[in-house]
Amino acid sequence: MRMKSRFHVKSGVTDLWDYLREPRPFRWTLLLVSVMIPVAGVLALTQESYLRPPDPPKVVFISTFAEGRTDAEIRQSNLENQRRKDEREAELEALRKQKVEAYKTLGRATGLDVDEMARKAAIENAREAAAEEARRKELYQAGQTVADDAE
Repeated sequence: MRMKSRFHVKSGVTDLWDYLREPRPFRWTLLLVSVMIPVAGVLALTQESYLRPPDPPKVVFISTFAEGRTDAEIRQSNLENQRRKDEREAELEALRKQKVEAYKTLGRATGLDVDEMARKAAIENAREAAAEEARRKELYQAGQTVADDAE
């Protein structure tokens, strides 16, 4: 079966021209829409875009320390900061103890056995601390294994 005999360009163009000449409503609008859809698709697919990498961040170092500090001054500053940190931790611990005593007083006033509750809380805290220590040891062991494998 020959393909050439079945399709004729001249007859196809003639049929299209006859169809367009018939008086139909919206024929030119539909023809325009029919042509614009593939044209828009081709234009959308042929547009080339280029995404440039973002600009590198501008880093500004702000230092509150004096330029040219000696090692002795740095050590003194570190000791002063540690002293202030220890004082804050001591104050927080004192406040925590005051809060615990206030709750114990309230518990005794309402008829609760606060000594038994404190004993159970101490056991639970010790259990949590042991679990945390075991988790830290496990992570440390895993880190050592990874470091050994990397070498």
